[in-house]
Amino acid sequence: MNRKVRIGIDVGGTFTDAAVIDNETYEIIAKDKIPTTHHAEEGVAKGIVTVINKVLKDNRISPDDVVFIAHGTTQATNALLEGDVAKTGIIGMGRGFEGERAKGETNVGDVELAAGKYLHTVHSYIDSGNLSDERIKDAILKLKSNGAEVIVASEAYSVDNPENEIKVIESCNKEGLYATGGYEISQLYGLMARTRTAVVNGALIPKMMETANMTEKSVKNANIKKPLMIMRCDGGVMTVEEVRKRPILTMLSGLAAGVAGALMYEKVSDGIFFEVGGTSTDISVIKDGKVMIKNAEVGGHKLYLTSLDVRTLGIAGGSMIVVENGKIVDVGPRSAHIADKEYEIFADESKMSNPKVKYIAPRKDDKANYVAIECDNGYSYALTVAGAANILGYVPENDYARGNDKAGRKAWEVLAKEIGISVEEACTQAMNIAIKKVKVIVENLIKEYDLNTSIIRLVGGGGSASIITPYLGEMMDMKFNIAKNAPYISTIGVALALVREQVERNVANPTENDIRRIRADVMEAVTKAGANPSTVEISIEVDSQKNILRAVATGATELRTKDLNTAKKTDEELKEIAVTATGVQCEEIELVAKTGRWNAFTANKIEKKLFGLVKKKKYLVRVIDNEGVIRLQKDNGKILMVTKGDVNYRFSEFVDHMTTYSDAGGILPKVYLFFGEKQVDLSGMTSKEQLISVVNMELEFIDEDSPIIAVASREN
Repeated sequence: MNRKVRIGIDVGGTFTDAAVIDNETYEIIAKDKIPTTHHAEEGVAKGIVTVINKVLKDNRISPDDVVFIAHGTTQATNALLEGDVAKTGIIGMGRGFEGERAKGETNVGDVELAAGKYLHTVHSYIDSGNLSDERIKDAILKLKSNGAEVIVASEAYSVDNPENEIKVIESCNKEGLYATGGYEISQLYGLMARTRTAVVNGALIPKMMETANMTEKSVKNANIKKPLMIMRCDGGVMTVEEVRKRPILTMLSGLAAGVAGALMYEKVSDGIFFEVGGTSTDISVIKDGKVMIKNAEVGGHKLYLTSLDVRTLGIAGGSMIVVENGKIVDVGPRSAHIADKEYEIFADESKMSNPKVKYIAPRKDDKANYVAIECDNGYSYALTVAGAANILGYVPENDYARGNDKAGRKAWEVLAKEIGISVEEACTQAMNIAIKKVKVIVENLIKEYDLNTSIIRLVGGGGSASIITPYLGEMMDMKFNIAKNAPYISTIGVALALVREQVERNVANPTENDIRRIRADVMEAVTKAGANPSTVEISIEVDSQKNILRAVATGATELRTKDLNTAKKTDEELKEIAVTATGVQCEEIELVAKTGRWNAFTANKIEKKLFGLVKKKKYLVRVIDNEGVIRLQKDNGKILMVTKGDVNYRFSEFVDHMTTYSDAGGILPKVYLFFGEKQVDLSGMTSKEQLISVVNMELEFIDEDSPIIAVASREN
């Protein structure tokens, strides 16, 4: 086999999946799944080894033809939820008058991970002005004697000079202890938040190191020359070496992989993605063709870590039905898996001998009001959302979640008879209760992220996608679809992952040199992680209130510079998309600029208020890529077509024209540039000087006469 391939592996709670994808065409060559090896001596790494060897051997793929291999995992997330973490010792450091404050802020105490689950810490403090190898060693040995398995070094202002934290880490290594420093986690000053983040990171290191080492070894033993990459919680990937330092970045990586895979296949501008399993549904947001991220939290405390904004709900394919006083009153959160029952919809009808309703408590603390069916021959089944959706006809033929309607109906007939309604009524009641819970979250996300209701699409992924998504689409009167290869969508997302890096620094009134430095640092980080430099996009944000300078870089790994299912739209098709997204008549939409993959449309819209007495004119802007995904939506914007040579003149005047002036001074518009394959977000700039400086940096390597679309928007 001569074609080059990419391998994605997703380690879930139940199954470990693998997908092999052609690197040029993105055709799925093979996919396989095996039970996750939680109880093997090698842990989940054994399953990864097994599935790699299986897909290579079964499909006659040479290890030399593997150009990219990565895996996503829920291991870090599960470890935190289950409290399966190492006891962590903290060596806090500070000096002088600030020392007492540093002593208190580095002693974060026990961190609550989930209900009744804690990350336990022990603390020691050293005055940085009196630091010596002996004092460091004494502190380490003291923490070790108190049960610490890993050490976190955290000093006030270490982001400026991490020398002392590095000394502690080196001393720990000599003592055979894992160690990490606050400077390795974040370049932001907040000592308590940085320490807490480093503690959570440190507590994961021993367990994640073991798996990372075994997994890396397994890839090498399979004679695969390319390094193993690991999915990150923000949708990027990183090396195993980076996992050894910052395992915290793998939190929620399995969830990130799902929406990443969906975006490869589904051309979504604004939408909601559902990763539907057996026990829970993970819900995430797509806006302007990008997945939304936010600061992660553990135990109600914010960490210096960004991850996908994922809302998890205990409603999914295996969610069980709850009955009280002869009525269906709830669905979930317990599932057939938790109750250790088979689904009724996947049963053999012939084994349902004289079924009777039995109310059970899946866990000892639950009420015994979850519905199961017990048969004379000892077989027992749970009544589930999957059964209700199948019976009502929402799950199509050949779908992964399609079951045996006859068996499902036979099970539900017993409950329907007991509560005095028809099978269809019982299934409908259950579905309404379940899907209304999902609807509440979706409505909140639409409002929170201000999604365009004219173009929102619901996209289902995961093995149970068809059980939730179609019913919700019908209930909310929204367009929906099931993602291609939905059961393997996470695995595909891993195989086609983007590289993403973020650098944050505390800088008040950043200068051009500050911005140049952070751009260079994030560019170096993202290319070092495997991104093709020509595909890298960097956004700079200045948070003047918190004095934070932030740079985010994303890039395609190796040769992956195009999207799946790419089909260039005609101008007419793009215009129709703009019409839908703006709600104006076709003749009022104008294609005003084109360059590279970008198409910029404008329209004037009159809004009438107070019974038509007040009219407000809006200047709508929609920038759409060649595949039909809306990448920018602004309702109060202007467009200017410029070249590199125009930046200091026409572009500068354009920014001035869109700047809003008041007694408090000028408020810059939000500015965006589009050229070639790149979209540049300059909306975080706080001064015109910063803006022009960054624009010149972004355009440094393009031709003088290259056309550039500039968009400026006044924020309401």
